Amino acid sequence: MGTAKPAARKSPSKRAPARRRPRKAKALSGDANDVKARIENEGGFVLGCYNDPLGKQPVIAAVLPIEAIEPTPFQRDLSQAHHRRLADVLDRTGMFLDPIIAVSAPEKGFWTPNGRHRLEAMRRLGAKAITALVVPKREIAWQILALNTEKAHNLRDKSLEVIRIYRNLIDEGGQKSEKDVSFYLEEASYATMGLCYEENPRFSGAVYNSFVRRLTEFSAEPLSKSLRVHEKRSEKLLELDERVNEVVKKLKAKGFVSPYLKSFVIARSNPLRFMKEAPELDDLINTIRGKIERFNVDKVRQQDIVASGGAPDDE
Repeated sequence: MGTAKPAARKSPSKRAPARRRPRKAKALSGDANDVKARIENEGGFVLGCYNDPLGKQPVIAAVLPIEAIEPTPFQRDLSQAHHRRLADVLDRTGMFLDPIIAVSAPEKGFWTPNGRHRLEAMRRLGAKAITALVVPKREIAWQILALNTEKAHNLRDKSLEVIRIYRNLIDEGGQKSEKDVSFYLEEASYATMGLCYEENPRFSGAVYNSFVRRLTEFSAEPLSKSLRVHEKRSEKLLELDERVNEVVKKLKAKGFVSPYLKSFVIARSNPLRFMKEAPELDDLINTIRGKIERFNVDKVRQQDIVASGGAPDDE
């Protein structure tokens, strides 16, 4: 009796990968469909629609005619300096990468609750259209303004930001001058103040910033060389601040109480407002320090401190 031959194994058949059918885009309904129609009627172009990943609310990405958009009538006034600076940056980069938020206005066109400066910057550059994320819910405009938690830069934050940018620019090539990169730095004094805040996070920069800003200009020297100048000035300011702190302690020991004692001491010791010609910053710091070291706390009266003014406005 012959032995049966083992059955040949069948090679596993290769299955073609299953085809994925593209999902049909969900049709817009209600307010979203009305907004889409308004975009097209106003001469805009709808790029796409999606539900935002947080609240699953519909958002329409679109290119809108710039003349069809206005800022909401209840937001803060336009900052001329900010929108001009923004226009300069956009012009240099050659790209608009931060779409504005827009909602439909009550009768026609659109409002932007948070894109006023970008809108004006694009207008300044002659743009005819602008990219926008259009939200069908008009009440989002009030919510954005009422619940805005973005913290404006104070002097400390801005100065620290600038000195970090400064060092990064040096790393990329320190042969550029401050004048070459002034649009990144905004104020020449920020580099000096930033160095002070790095050394002493509790540095009272606003007490000194008015005269430092007035007497500091952008340098034509290479950044690496200019930084050394800022470092020397920051050392002088920190030493001056120590002398001021000593006077403030003496005033407190005599019973004077005020959050503005530092401002009072500097105001009494700073002769800049009486000078016909502006001095060099280093010379003024030396002069103020000399007056601080000779400061007579016995001649100070409480009414002098009260009459000296209020808090610094940028701290």
